[in-house]
Amino acid sequence: MPLLVMKFGGTSVADLDRIRNAAAKVKAEVDRGYDVIVIVSAMSGKTNELVGWVNETSPLYDAREYDAVVSSGENVTAGLMALTLQEMDVPARSWQGWQVPIQTTSAHSAARFVDIPRANLDMKFAEGFKVAVIAGFQGVSPEGRITTLGRGGSDTTAVAFAAAFGAERCDIYTDVDGIYTTDPRITSKARKLDKISFEEMLELASLGAKVLQTRSVELAMRYKVRLRVLSSFDETDEQSGTLVCDEDEIMESKVVSGVAYSREEAKLTLVTVEDRPGIAAAIFGPLADSGVNVDMIVQNISEKAQGSDKPVTDMTFSCPVDQVARARKALEAARDAGHINYDTLEVDEDAAKVSVVGIGMRSHAGVAARMFRALAADGVNIKVIATSEIKISVLIDRKYMELAVQALHDAFELDKAG
Repeated sequence: MPLLVMKFGGTSVADLDRIRNAAAKVKAEVDRGYDVIVIVSAMSGKTNELVGWVNETSPLYDAREYDAVVSSGENVTAGLMALTLQEMDVPARSWQGWQVPIQTTSAHSAARFVDIPRANLDMKFAEGFKVAVIAGFQGVSPEGRITTLGRGGSDTTAVAFAAAFGAERCDIYTDVDGIYTTDPRITSKARKLDKISFEEMLELASLGAKVLQTRSVELAMRYKVRLRVLSSFDETDEQSGTLVCDEDEIMESKVVSGVAYSREEAKLTLVTVEDRPGIAAAIFGPLADSGVNVDMIVQNISEKAQGSDKPVTDMTFSCPVDQVARARKALEAARDAGHINYDTLEVDEDAAKVSVVGIGMRSHAGVAARMFRALAADGVNIKVIATSEIKISVLIDRKYMELAVQALHDAFELDKAG
């Protein structure tokens, strides 16, 4: 029997009416002849409520008990979904992570998959059950404790089940009807994409597009799991939503497929750093150890320190604004320990990152020049530039972010198909 994985996010199961709506979509696939594995998130807002209760009860909480509490939201949704399907005469059963069992590492609140044994679910499908409803976001550690996968982990759960069971497709139901060329809230010209490659989606997700969790796209790309993103609130058919697939399935790609942005970025510059072998490791090692997500890095041309023969340089990098205090503390500790030396740390917390992404960049020259001309024409100054094979990112003043997104969307004519 062919098998589908269907994942419903928090807004799609926010109340009983929405659970009934989601269940009707599952029943429609069962009526088409599929066995279905359904992955559910907690009802919208429930996980935040549970996290709040944990923090109020114990600010320095035990991570094992944190996972026990915050994973309970998905358990409730899974049970309600199974009951709703049973009321529709669909043979369904709910499963918590430990019952499958979804085997993970012991890293509580940030666990990773180790294995998803098929035996228990295969046995139930063989007995005549048509739907297995799985509580997303959770698993079980080697010690037998409940673990959670980090926020957005239900997307990753869905992809992992699709890979483990060889699903025909993994459908991600959310509150938007697909992947757009950019945020429709910024430009009304944003266009829904019919298809996008794994690599492009991974870049967009990592750069701020919040439709899919980054880890889920990484997993889908590794195991070639075809993803479809579509709305749980619209009528859907085989052509609905956006298909995230292998590059080979896309006949012809535009040079640029989308424009992504990250609003809350900061630019940090270490002024007058000794320029020597190992200095980059001495700077970015402590930042990594402190959990600072460094993105764009620029090192200036070396100069001689005044009154010294030793060459010096400036090192600039970006990170999320909410990690600036952590970065400052890590760098000051490294200087106090004698691992690095610098005159000052300059911090600009009023930055944003805007990026263009497209697999077509591999075979087309002039993308950067076109991007920079479009920004210059609208008076947007670039602070830092970073590139990869299919991406160009710039750091700019935050007040120009929406203008930059609109300018780039127009410059690459993303409102036009083909």
